[in-house]
Amino acid sequence: MKKYFVLGVLFILPIVAYLFFASGIHNFAKLPILKEDVPELQAASAVQLQNKITVLGFLGNTIEREGGDLFNLNQKIFKPFREFDDFQFVYLVPQTIDATELDRVKTELARLTDISNWHFVSLPQETITAIFKGLNTPYDLMADGGSKYIFIVDKDRNLRGRDDDEDEGVLYGYDSSDIAELSNKMKDDVKIILAEYRLALKKNNADR
Repeated sequence: MKKYFVLGVLFILPIVAYLFFASGIHNFAKLPILKEDVPELQAASAVQLQNKITVLGFLGNTIEREGGDLFNLNQKIFKPFREFDDFQFVYLVPQTIDATELDRVKTELARLTDISNWHFVSLPQETITAIFKGLNTPYDLMADGGSKYIFIVDKDRNLRGRDDDEDEGVLYGYDSSDIAELSNKMKDDVKIILAEYRLALKKNNADR
C-alpha cells in the first residue's frame, strides 16, 4: 500500500501543481476591461485606436509641466515595448498648443529612441474633452486641457486597468508623474495585455 501511495503522490502531485500554476497564469494574463467603446478619434485622423494597443494620454498647453513625464514614459514604458506590432502611444494635444515647444520635446524624445509609433494628435479642445469623458473615469482634465493620467486601450477600444489594485481599488489610469507607479504597475500591465494578444495570435494560428 505504501508503494502505491508513493507512486500515486508522485503521479498526481505534478498534475495538481501544473493545474494550479496554469490557472494562475491564465488569470494573470487577463487585464480587466473597465469601460467598453472608448470614443474613436476623428475619422479624418491618420491615427486610430481601433486595432491597436494604445497608451492614451492628454497633453495640455503646459508642456513645461508635462515634459518630464513624457521622458519618464519614454524610458519606462514606450522604449521597452516599442517594437511590438500594433503597439502605439497616442497623446491628444489642443490645437492651441505652442507648436514650436511641442516640436522641441518631440526632437528630444527622438534622440532617445525611435518614436515613429508615438503620435501627437492635434484636436479641438472640445473633442479632447469628449474623448476624455468617454473613458468614464473619476478623473478630471486640468485647467490647461491635459491630464497627468495615461490609459491603456485595447484593440477593441476597451479601457483596461485594475479592478483590485491594492492602493486605488479600481485603477483606471496611471499617474505619469509617478515613476514608481509606471515601473511597478503600468509596466506589468502593458506586459500582460501584450502577452494576452500574443497568446490569442498563437491560438488562432494553431487552429488554422
